[in-house]
Amino acid sequence: MSNAVVVGSGPNGLAAAITLAEAGLDVRVLEAADRPGGGVRSSTDVLPGLVVDECSGFHPMGAASPFFASQHLDRHGLRWRWPEIEVAHPLDDGRAALLWRDPARTADGLGVDGAAWQRTIGWTGRRFDALAADVLRPIVHVPRHPLSLARFGAMALTPASVLARAFRTDEGRALFGGVAAHAFAELTGPFSAAVGVMLAGAGHAHGWPVAEGGSGAIAAALARRLAELGGTIETGVAVGSIAELDHPDVVCLDTTPGAAATILGDRLPSGVARAYRRFRSGPAAYKLDLAVEGPIPWANPDVGRAGTVHLGGAFDEIVAAEAATNHGRMPARPFMLLGQQYVADPGRSADGVNPVYLYAHVPNGLTDDVTDVLIDGVERFAPGFRDRIRKVVVTPPVALQDRNANYLGGDIAGGDTSGLQVLFRPRIAVDPYATGVPGAYLCSASTPPGAGVHGMGGHNAARAALRRI
Repeated sequence: MSNAVVVGSGPNGLAAAITLAEAGLDVRVLEAADRPGGGVRSSTDVLPGLVVDECSGFHPMGAASPFFASQHLDRHGLRWRWPEIEVAHPLDDGRAALLWRDPARTADGLGVDGAAWQRTIGWTGRRFDALAADVLRPIVHVPRHPLSLARFGAMALTPASVLARAFRTDEGRALFGGVAAHAFAELTGPFSAAVGVMLAGAGHAHGWPVAEGGSGAIAAALARRLAELGGTIETGVAVGSIAELDHPDVVCLDTTPGAAATILGDRLPSGVARAYRRFRSGPAAYKLDLAVEGPIPWANPDVGRAGTVHLGGAFDEIVAAEAATNHGRMPARPFMLLGQQYVADPGRSADGVNPVYLYAHVPNGLTDDVTDVLIDGVERFAPGFRDRIRKVVVTPPVALQDRNANYLGGDIAGGDTSGLQVLFRPRIAVDPYATGVPGAYLCSASTPPGAGVHGMGGHNAARAALRRI
């Protein structure tokens, strides 16, 4: 029997392990932390008695993932839970743009922008699963749905600032801009519309659900599926060199390109090593977990019915904040994402106190304390919010990296998503997963299709490995 070692137990590492185990390989997963899961860990230790997602909190791409669907993870305990409203984006005068699962209802709420929303995001939602079959693969492949991919590509190649001109209202532009900002990229650059179109389309096709009981339930379900196939996970095992792995037939590295270069050492071809070490990190997240008494006092009550809230004001303000962040400057008003997971999953709360998840986009490696900036950013749209806070736990960029070595400088997106790096990750190559070392593959969020809890990077890398066995 062939054997495989997977280094790292994030969703991509576990997906690679499951794919290899399904093919009959004897698979071991080695994880440096004391718990598997990478970006999908959750706990009640951060805010005692409340369930907190330690990194990823909302899973539009998880619900949409072809790999997750193929594994029937509901049989292993994963339950998706949806809020009434998928995404809300409040504005200063009490208005709010709302993303509903139903694209027609979303379009109705956008008034004169409804038709433009249906032509762009609504169309993407209706064609989402066909598009995913192509978009969640490496950039170099034979398209399964070439006409749909061409139409999507025309939007995706466009700067978000240009595509936003399709919308005439503050609500339409802000709703699109808030979703596009998930790319952590300048919204005036080419390809910057891609993430916004895809994630908003996923919201219509599959929603923006949370995992019941916390994001750790995703890792637990994947781990149970791997165990069912005979694979094992060993925690507390840090791998510094491929020489430590006892000559497996396949090695999949759920790591950054730089860490892969270190692990593979002199075996790595010099050109690949240079490319891996040149791979750029992106901006960082600065995270707060807050225990809040009662509901958040939003100026617009509809915002309290949403699972995900984008806090960035009008579209032009988001553009300016993302530009500053990408140039290493801390914005006065950074773009922020607030999570009300308890709206869909009330079991995360206790005794009238809710866990509120909040992070801002900040420059990579930021060391300043910007806690008050983030809280003020919520207070702007929810007067009285500060008075309801009972506890704040701060996780700055350096602490994110300490928790997960893949989050270099607090970069939770697997690397910069601007320019060609958004298309060719981690380097320009026909097979982006191959490292040039026989049997060794990179399978992290630094490979296609990039960040998100979907497991497709790991699944694709494992399939590339199996084609060569």
